[in-house]
Formats: sequence, C-alpha cells, structure tokens
Amino acid sequence: MKSLEVCYEINFSKVNFIERKIKIEHNKTIISGASKTGKSYLIYDFLSSFKPKEYLYIDFSDLRNDIIEISQNIQRFIKMNEISVLVLENFDFQFELPLCENIIISTINPRKIKGFKNLIIGALDFEEYLLHDNKHQNITQSFNVFLKYGNLPELINIDEHKRIHRLQEIIELQCKDVTQYEIFKILVENIDEKKSLFQLFNSLKLKMKISKDKFYEICKLYENNKSIYFLQKYNQEKATKKIYCYNHSFINAISHTKKFKNEFSNLVFLELINKYEDIYYLDNIDFYIKSKNIAVVPIPFFNTFLTGNLVKKIIKNAQELNINEINIITISNNEKISDPKLKINVLPFYEWALS
Repeated sequence: MKSLEVCYEINFSKVNFIERKIKIEHNKTIISGASKTGKSYLIYDFLSSFKPKEYLYIDFSDLRNDIIEISQNIQRFIKMNEISVLVLENFDFQFELPLCENIIISTINPRKIKGFKNLIIGALDFEEYLLHDNKHQNITQSFNVFLKYGNLPELINIDEHKRIHRLQEIIELQCKDVTQYEIFKILVENIDEKKSLFQLFNSLKLKMKISKDKFYEICKLYENNKSIYFLQKYNQEKATKKIYCYNHSFINAISHTKKFKNEFSNLVFLELINKYEDIYYLDNIDFYIKSKNIAVVPIPFFNTFLTGNLVKKIIKNAQELNINEINIITISNNEKISDPKLKINVLPFYEWALS
C-alpha cells in the first residue's frame, strides 16, 4: 500500500488560495473543465476546512502512483485510517468508487453519477484576475497583461518571456495526441468566426488523414469540457455557429497572424458566459442576451466617425428585436451615444467587466 501511504502524508494546510466565485459546496462533487483553469486549487480550498489526517488525496497524473495497488486497497485503507474525505485528481474512472463520506473528483471531461454534483470550472474572469494579480500598480496595466496573456491563474506569476511558451505547453496538455492538437489548433485559429464544423473538417483533411466521425467526436469532447464554445444565432438553430475558446490568448500562442478583433471579442464573450446562459449572436451584433434584452458589441478601437455606419446597422438590427440597450465594449473609449429609443453605452472593457 506504498502509494496510498505516501498520498496520505500530503498536507495542503499551507497552500495559499485566493477566493474564486465558484466553490465546492456538495460532499460528492465531480469537477471538470479545461486544462489549468484551477480545478486543483478549488479542491485545496475545500480541504482547508479538514485536518490533514481526515483526507486522502490521490493524483492519478502522478506517475509514481500505482493504480492497480490503489484500486485493490483503497477501501480497506479508508476504513483503517477513518478517512472522511477522498480526493481523486485527474481520475478516469479506472475502477469502482469506494465508500467515503466526502468524495471529490477532478477530471477533464464531465461525468454524470447518481448522488454527485457536477461543477464545471472556467478560467478567471477579469474581476477574479485582479484579485490574483498583485504585480501591477493599476487596473490599466492589469488589463493589458490580461488581454495579452489570458485568463489562466498560473500565467500571472510566470516571467513574461516564458508566458507564450507556457501557453503552448498548456495547449499540448489539453490534447492527448497529434490529432487532438490539430483539431484544437484549427478551432482556436477560427475564434470569433462563423465556420461550420464541416468546413473546418474539409480544411483539416487537406493537411492530415482524419475521419469525419473522429473530427466531430473530438470537437464534442472540447465542447463538453468547455474548452471550446459554439455560439448559436438567435432563432436560427441551423445557421452556422461562431467559435470561441476558454482562453482568448491561445490564438497568439499558435500563430504569428494577428487577429486582435477576434481575440478581443473572445475576451468579451468569456465575461458574458460567466454571467448568462442565453447568449446568441445576430447580424451586426456579436452578442445578444435575451433575458436582459441587451446587445453587446466589441469594437476595440471605437471612433464615432469611422464606425458611424456600423453603429447605424447595429441600431437598426437592435430595433427590429426591440432590444433596449446596446453596450459597445472598447479598449479605452468611454462615451454615450444619444438615441430616442435606445440606451447606447460606449465603455472600456475593464469598466464594463467590473460593473
């Protein structure tokens, strides 16, 4: 029982944890989500309310842990040591779950089990990012780094010259093989684009040998663990969906081609997805929140004169759906546009995200 004995000695009482908006509140919980979004730290926070001798923490990504030995002895070990909390990190359900009062499981892909609550964790929103970021003196500096390097907690404390390389490593961690990597890459390259999976499949097929079924299966896997999002057009289920990723900065880590508007729109989308479930896109309107009757349009470098025609199209489409408020999200502009029927705000991202 060497693996279990070593795992039982692990102590998380000295781990510094910064509060997230999401917490483990159920004694039987399965946490899933994309790579490096903070699943482990959520578990450390949960364990902080227990004494080290009350919990057994097993990480199945640790190559030193013998899965066969663990599976054969875990129930006896739990009973022998009167363990009340069992944590199974990076668990692939290789064996039947033992009996224990509290069981917390982390896994890349969601799994439904009777009696367990499912918790899907995303990366940091901007408000959470500011709580984690103690390097920068003001909100503008923090926003610039957030925009450039993304929303993953560990990137905040890495030296700047190492961040792109670490983002590339995280993408590779997300993917089990070359096929998964190439599919993830082509999805990220097309963030904020209206592209059908069939179009992307045909494009990738020119580069590598892959079946349509395999391509669709892996896309579904990324959708299920919230690595990739497919945004539907309002009232048009069969229309081509728009693609978004759980970290807007991945596009800079896989390509030298700059797609700043796409990246910025992805950034705005991630703030919305943390707050609303009923998000759609419309013609000329990037995001429509039906429950609030609000349109959100990212225009990074807004200029009343240069974007006048676009604003007219946005207003026209908003009026057709009786939308009562339009928020135009920018890098730094802040102004109001007068309209007799609509409330139109032009806001910098950091002000809008924290409002």
